[in-house]
Amino acid sequence: MTNKTNIGIGAVIVVLIAAYFGIDLKEQQSLSHHLLNNPNTKIETLSKIPSYPTSVASSSLNLAVQTDDEKIQQAFRQQKSDIQVQSSGRVKAILPDDNNGSRHQKFILELNHGQTVLVAHNIDLSPRLDDLKQDEIIQFYGEYEYSQQGGVIHWTHRDPQQRHADGWLKYKGRTYQ
Repeated sequence: MTNKTNIGIGAVIVVLIAAYFGIDLKEQQSLSHHLLNNPNTKIETLSKIPSYPTSVASSSLNLAVQTDDEKIQQAFRQQKSDIQVQSSGRVKAILPDDNNGSRHQKFILELNHGQTVLVAHNIDLSPRLDDLKQDEIIQFYGEYEYSQQGGVIHWTHRDPQQRHADGWLKYKGRTYQ
């Protein structure tokens, strides 16, 4: 009899835990959907949504979209380079390709906090971004290099010699690397 009671209590606990995580998963999926469609949403804005108190928004934001904006700002202030970063930004300008040496598609992104960075995407090692337009959002993972204009993001592709972390760009649901 005691064994059946313990099993019953254990089953109830498992169901309650599953229900708790199931509800939390739905909130995180909804938040992730909101962030993917509105990547410049501030945590303060999310805290005004009744189902997203700031503490939940902060922890969910880290799970949904990793951003190294603070790391980029600090590297810029300290004039540091060779820092692997991940973030996203809005296309502010599309520049002509650099065809000297390795060819690079170039554009300027404005990050969420206002800093701009030049993205130099090697199109000899990775496909160029199709149909790139101003004001579109691009996610990136690459290496930050200091410049007086805000910095450069490069290594947004796979390293064929496997000596550097593979980078990528994400644009309109497609990953370029």
